[in-house]
Amino acid sequence: MNAVSSARAEAQQSYTAKRRVTLVGAMVNAALAVGKIISGTIGQSQALVVDGVHSLSDLASDALVMWAARIGSLEADHNHPYGHERFETAATLAVGMVLLLIAGGFVWDAVTRLLNPEMLGNPGWLALTAAIVSVGCKEGLYHYTRQVAEQYKSDLIRVNAWHHRSDALSSVIVIVAVIGSMAGAPWLDAAAALVVALMVGWMGASLGWKAGRELVDTGLEPRQLRTISRLIDSVDGVLGHGDLRTRKMGGATLADVRVQVAPDISVSEGHRIGDAVLERVRDSLEHVSDVFVHVDPEPEEAATRSASLPLRGEVEARIREIWTPLLGDTLAHCELLLHYRDGRIDIDLILPPGETLKIRGRDLAHAAQPLGYIRRIRCLQPVD
Repeated sequence: MNAVSSARAEAQQSYTAKRRVTLVGAMVNAALAVGKIISGTIGQSQALVVDGVHSLSDLASDALVMWAARIGSLEADHNHPYGHERFETAATLAVGMVLLLIAGGFVWDAVTRLLNPEMLGNPGWLALTAAIVSVGCKEGLYHYTRQVAEQYKSDLIRVNAWHHRSDALSSVIVIVAVIGSMAGAPWLDAAAALVVALMVGWMGASLGWKAGRELVDTGLEPRQLRTISRLIDSVDGVLGHGDLRTRKMGGATLADVRVQVAPDISVSEGHRIGDAVLERVRDSLEHVSDVFVHVDPEPEEAATRSASLPLRGEVEARIREIWTPLLGDTLAHCELLLHYRDGRIDIDLILPPGETLKIRGRDLAHAAQPLGYIRRIRCLQPVD
């Protein structure tokens, strides 16, 4: 199986697993939401009703997760050359905003009830039983969903797992509140509703903040950048690096970097070193999916001074114009290698096999001196 087929198979496997765990969560959330809202209404527990709507919001997030997982599994195309993983990020942001809105409404309702004691309910065994069942179901869903998220490195599925855990914790709060209300403190139910609403709001704000940072291409933390830097510098042939930049794309990290190599090596060797940097970083860090490597033969400040130098066509035309009277027909069979260094050009004159020069390299350099940018001439001859 080639690399493309393997990538497609992995994407399909990832989508199938995400879809399965999300469907299971959706069915459980639907049952719990209906059960808690009905039990909370009949059993006079506002905290349980809020908890039920929390489960209902999880059901809505499940729908978003399924949509985003499907879109995110699509291959890159001309409109999305880096893939579709950011759809997961956008969905995460949407879920966070929905949770904030829901939390705000329930905070208002809970505060209103606390300020108006006549609005407080008197929850009993029905509400307590529903809350206990909810804790068991949601905690089980948390562990199952978390396992899938870790296996496929999906932040969106990980978010959904924590939704299940937060719902379980909120149900624990409801249990304590219902028991307290049954013991003669009915205000505990409204207080629990307020706490659960704040938990939902905190989760929504956290999700929105993280997704928003990714959408504006916030880079990795300094500690993670230092790890990548050490890996780059450990590659044989890398003399240094700079302009290391990173961004998140769904659960993956994309990076680009400039690496400095020895100035006299071949283009193919420089390219091989760049490939080695990609391989070293990607093989060592699972979350890094791609590294774009720009290979430099000299430090950036020196390269800047070379930016105004002419390209090969102009240089070669001028050199042959100057050297033809000195070298005659020999020059037509020679190869010129140009080395751009710190604002000047070094030239390697490659002689054909068996050919000898009747003039010294320093004389050629002196003849090219009027050009102003030639620094050194070397005459080389390949071995047969």
